[in-house]
Amino acid sequence: MAVITLSGIGKVYRTKEIETTALENVNIEVERGEFVSIMGPSGCGKSTLLNVIGLLDRPTSGTVSLLGERFDNYSDASLSHFRNKNLGFVFQSFHLIPSLDVAANVELPLLYRSGMNSAMRRRRVTEVLDRLEMTHRMKHMPSQLSGGQCQRVAIARAIVGTPSIILADEPTGNLDSKMGAEVMSLLHNLNQEDGTTIMMVTHNESQAMETDRIIRFFDGRIIS
Repeated sequence: MAVITLSGIGKVYRTKEIETTALENVNIEVERGEFVSIMGPSGCGKSTLLNVIGLLDRPTSGTVSLLGERFDNYSDASLSHFRNKNLGFVFQSFHLIPSLDVAANVELPLLYRSGMNSAMRRRRVTEVLDRLEMTHRMKHMPSQLSGGQCQRVAIARAIVGTPSIILADEPTGNLDSKMGAEVMSLLHNLNQEDGTTIMMVTHNESQAMETDRIIRFFDGRIIS
């Protein structure tokens, strides 16, 4: 079953002076449980593609289908609800809130879930941090963590709501090789043990070769 289907996706950014095509006639199908890498030079449309899949940016043309749903007539509030329930995001720069401790950062997506009280949220946060071997850092602030630990927290936040799809944009880009390998190991475990579908933008050829397949981009188009 395809959990991600892009059909004829185009994305054009327009200003008064210039028109820039970021994506052109992109067609992709990703099956449940696949781990797919997206590669290509800087500025070729990889992050724009991830934003379109993640419903953070609406395409100029074409259709996006996730988990069998299309979003042509979804309001921004409905898109936000779908993202919170079904998608997890991991970014190169972590995007942790510096004024919140580790536990509070991980808990954030659950604050928008109906039917979860404070005790339930904290129990789920503890379960996820235990899985990622970060419970001993629950009360630490992001500034007290290494880069690898920050990315572990970011991954915990991404999976705390048990998403069906994880979208990762250069998740090891700010890490050294050892920490990068640890983060990749975590992503592989999520993919293999939980069956989570993962799409990852990366410049790292060796990491991409570890995934199920590689989609190569150039100038907004798929070239292989």
